[in-house]
Amino acid sequence: MNGTVAAVSREEEYRFSKRGRDAIRLVAGLGVEGDAHQGVTVRHRSRMARDPAQPNLRQVHLLHRELFAEVAEAGFEVLPGQLGENITTAGIDLLALSTGTLLRLGDEAVVEVTGLRNPCAQIDGFRDGLLKEVLGRDERGRVVRRAGIMSIVLVGGEVRPGDRIAAEAPAGPHHPLEPV
Repeated sequence: MNGTVAAVSREEEYRFSKRGRDAIRLVAGLGVEGDAHQGVTVRHRSRMARDPAQPNLRQVHLLHRELFAEVAEAGFEVLPGQLGENITTAGIDLLALSTGTLLRLGDEAVVEVTGLRNPCAQIDGFRDGLLKEVLGRDERGRVVRRAGIMSIVLVGGEVRPGDRIAAEAPAGPHHPLEPV
């Protein structure tokens, strides 16, 4: 499964949305250079409040651009970076990936998929009613999270819009993504 990088974003301050950039630099073991969520240990405020020593499995947030068209049908305009993602993708079904999938981004960078982003009420603070569009239930009543995936940086490097994304599934059985 392959795709492309549609946009890249980072934000130095803790803000819901991230500003678009011409490029971002991924740093092995840390995340996006200069981003508020960069670090070895958890950097998301709700998780830091629970246990600041837990590992940061949310170093890089990836979100599929195709979601923007889906939520537009419900009347919501969303642009790259506005839902807090670092990398907006195109042409790759992020939500169908297995835990442990490697994503090769451009010529150098490699991230390992750790799980799903767990959408929170801040999404409604951005656009009232948007949370129900990215967090729903399937026909069996199971929660469906559509607000992207999280990853850790294995190999650093620069990532730019237009870069190729190549997905490499891990050996063994498929492990559906769970929230991290």
